[in-house]
Amino acid sequence: MASTSRQFLRAASRTTARGTFSTSARTAGRRFYSSEAPKAAPKAELPKPASGGSSWIWLAGGAAAVGGLGLWYTQQGPAKLTKPEFKDYQAVYDEVAKLLQEKDDYEDGSYGPILVRLAWHASGTYDKETGTGGSNGATMRFAPEGDHGANAGLKTARDFLEPVKAKFPWITHSDLWILSGVCAIQEMLGPKVPFRPGRSDKDMAACTPDGRLPDATQGADHLRNIFYRMGFNDQEIVALSGGHALGRCHTDRSGFDGPWTFSPTVLTNDFYKLLLEEKWDWKKWNGPKQYVDKKTKTLMMLPTDMVLIQDKQFLPWVKKYAADSDLFFKDFSNVVLKLFELGVPFAQSSENQRWVFKSSSE
Repeated sequence: MASTSRQFLRAASRTTARGTFSTSARTAGRRFYSSEAPKAAPKAELPKPASGGSSWIWLAGGAAAVGGLGLWYTQQGPAKLTKPEFKDYQAVYDEVAKLLQEKDDYEDGSYGPILVRLAWHASGTYDKETGTGGSNGATMRFAPEGDHGANAGLKTARDFLEPVKAKFPWITHSDLWILSGVCAIQEMLGPKVPFRPGRSDKDMAACTPDGRLPDATQGADHLRNIFYRMGFNDQEIVALSGGHALGRCHTDRSGFDGPWTFSPTVLTNDFYKLLLEEKWDWKKWNGPKQYVDKKTKTLMMLPTDMVLIQDKQFLPWVKKYAADSDLFFKDFSNVVLKLFELGVPFAQSSENQRWVFKSSSE
């Protein structure tokens, strides 16, 4: 099934100029996951900042600079960028987007979902009480953090980005991982997600302890303990969970198996719709407890997914997002922005230096 999708995506990319890969081509790919007629992907719009939130800079193609552009030279090598501007980060975005289109031989035809997972797992270790963890540091490069069970398989994402790091050596690994997550979301037809640079790389001494990321076998209390520790509320927990519209689980990583939706490389609100509209049974197999859809037996849900419709505080938000894809996109953008900035000691003035990148289709 995945190979069929890859063949379709390669054919589409050959007949479409790079950077203008059409929305219709991507959404048409859904037919290879289901016998159902493909649905139209929601229109990606610029989300509005939440009330009382930080202001964003919306850029329509020009370069807005953080500061002046600084270069220094050595006898051993070329100039090094010391004060990168918006256009420099846009160039990094464009390079990641290009690789996502060119390297379509990964599962379901895209590395996009695993780049989102890398950015999420790099950020989701934050503890607001101790101020440790978060997206600053990129400590997953080292053991023991890189070997944590929750991070199984993410070396694939880190290796995917190494050519980008080599081409743009001035960007830190931690900024690159988050920027790539932003790029993947937007290139998979998700909402615009503002990006603020300023993360630094740390050594293995800053690795976070195991157990800070969610355990998918647990219930509502566990979810709240994990996400409240980072500073999220119930609505934000449900909004972040919508990221499960992307990608799939693997038996050699999490132990679970299968995709959540019929279009695992396009971000939609289908995760919530499927939770509410499909009938779910326990899967009969030798793996960990997970759910399988009764109709096609090709989709899965985790125990932590099902608690979103079993818990009285979570359920109303599931219903809201299932009914309104624009609301989901707005809230998803806001909460992902918050997630991706956890643990970063940004300069106070930098709240006005959040940028929104142009996607390859613009």
